[in-house]
Amino acid sequence: MEQWESRGHLLTEQINVSSQNLDQLTSLELVDLFNREDVQTLLAIARSRESLAEAIDLATAALRQGGRLFYVGAGTSGRLGVLDAAECPPTFCTPPELVQGIIAGGAGALVRSSEDLEDRAEDGAGAIALRQITHLDVVVGITAGGTTPFVQGALQAACQRGAKTVFIACVPVEQVEFEADVDIRLLVGPEILAGSTRLKAGTVTKMALNILSTSVMVKLGKVYGNRMIDVAVTNKKLHDRSLRILMDLTEIDREAAEILLEKSGKSVKLALLMQWTGLDAVSGQDLLNQHQGQLRQAVLSRNLPLR
Repeated sequence: MEQWESRGHLLTEQINVSSQNLDQLTSLELVDLFNREDVQTLLAIARSRESLAEAIDLATAALRQGGRLFYVGAGTSGRLGVLDAAECPPTFCTPPELVQGIIAGGAGALVRSSEDLEDRAEDGAGAIALRQITHLDVVVGITAGGTTPFVQGALQAACQRGAKTVFIACVPVEQVEFEADVDIRLLVGPEILAGSTRLKAGTVTKMALNILSTSVMVKLGKVYGNRMIDVAVTNKKLHDRSLRILMDLTEIDREAAEILLEKSGKSVKLALLMQWTGLDAVSGQDLLNQHQGQLRQAVLSRNLPLR
């Protein structure tokens, strides 16, 4: 693994000419400057559309075959990966082990700076071994500057175990080369505050992870139209959302939706299938299982019109 002593040539470390008078700006001028610079995050996503699509297809195929999705990072990158993983269970009712975040320094690094731990490639490799990652899994390494040893060590160890790998960085390939199945470069340019990659680099990384995880869940059948039909009904807000989804898609009233949701075991997807097909909960779940949880395919298999 290449050791980086001077990183000044990296895009993420360069000086932003638009913010050289940062300490002299008014509050409104600061807001306007951030707003102008953040446009680069949208452009970076657009330029990376094909590689993002590759990562979506790679992860979808792996999860369909019983694999898992892992995010690996340090500092801001690691926190963003953990955040995206943590949001999958409540949004898509996935088991917590399906999408996991690995951060250098462990859980403590989520709230306390542990950036020195990112320099240990062996710790990254150890994290892969600890989670018994196999050829069924996908590991996404997130490193704004591309050089983080913890991330590179993790990805190399994952590759040796046969896992598919995705590399996400905010520097061009010619500055940092790395061998991965999918290479995503989110080039947002130098930060307003030189080297502070929690800014544009962090924002564009969050955007990319939103796209990746949400798209994978869509393809896994956890969405119907644009509704989160595998939502976990765990609080009043999500209970209300579940009822509104049922009311909107079936045109039943709230009281009937409440009864239907209870009969389905608080599964919006199953409740919809029961309402549209007339099946009971057990038969409806069997039908969904036959179609890998894909509600649209299950409905079509009964020769019923789509809603």
